[in-house]
Amino acid sequence: MIDEKILKSAEVLFDLAYAEDIGDGDITTNNLVPPDTSKTAILVAKEDGVIAGLPVAEMVFKKFDPQIEWKVMLPDGSKVKPGDVIAEFKGNYRALLTGERKALNFLQRLSGIATYANKCMKEIEGHNVEILDTRKTLPGYRYLDKYAVRMGGASNHRFGLYDMVMIKDNHIQVAGSIKQAVDAIRSKIPKSIKIEVETSNLNQVQEALNADVDIIMLDNMSSKMMREAVDLIKGRAKIEASGNMTLKRIRKVAATGVNYISIGALTHSVKALDITQRIID
Repeated sequence: MIDEKILKSAEVLFDLAYAEDIGDGDITTNNLVPPDTSKTAILVAKEDGVIAGLPVAEMVFKKFDPQIEWKVMLPDGSKVKPGDVIAEFKGNYRALLTGERKALNFLQRLSGIATYANKCMKEIEGHNVEILDTRKTLPGYRYLDKYAVRMGGASNHRFGLYDMVMIKDNHIQVAGSIKQAVDAIRSKIPKSIKIEVETSNLNQVQEALNADVDIIMLDNMSSKMMREAVDLIKGRAKIEASGNMTLKRIRKVAATGVNYISIGALTHSVKALDITQRIID
């Protein structure tokens, strides 16, 4: 079930999409299609993938015709192959045509994210590791992008700057050291908020361990150094591998024993899944 926050976020984005795409009206459809015509349409997958965003697509079409009859054939999280019918819906013909591109833009992007997330999950099968997303989302799409990641079987990292401490090199430079940064933060936040520290070498890993942080990020380390870091940490903190995590590399990284692999490409370099709309009567 899609979260209410996600749909509210989608409605804000829809208003922007409406303004940029429709403006004063769809002059082609409105001048060619009689206003009271009703048609049935289907959404069809044109390539292998995982679906995400159908409730958003439904919301888009119902903005143009609240009476649209919407039937989902393959719900979010479903794997599809070319020719699979994802949804069937009937309503005002103008609404189906005018809403088409807005609905598909949402659905194709989110399904593309879910598809790539699922590919990443397949790569790490057999290893006790989670695939995480990052904050590298399309501006305004944070809730939607992270929802799509979950539909693909991967997990969400922090949602924003507000729900988890992430101490990076610039923060450490200001504070003076990892210990000083952690001590300063710890004295000012609730104990329930987790603290993660970014490290780039084994000395920093040891310093983060000494500071008793919750998660240690191994940033842009070689697989060899990651194994050494895992041996050094010995389960005393969760370990996240990050930096240049490609589909080709993550299985080797998973084998080092880290707990998490964060992948910015889940959301910042998404390839839209090819989905089309067809009028069937």
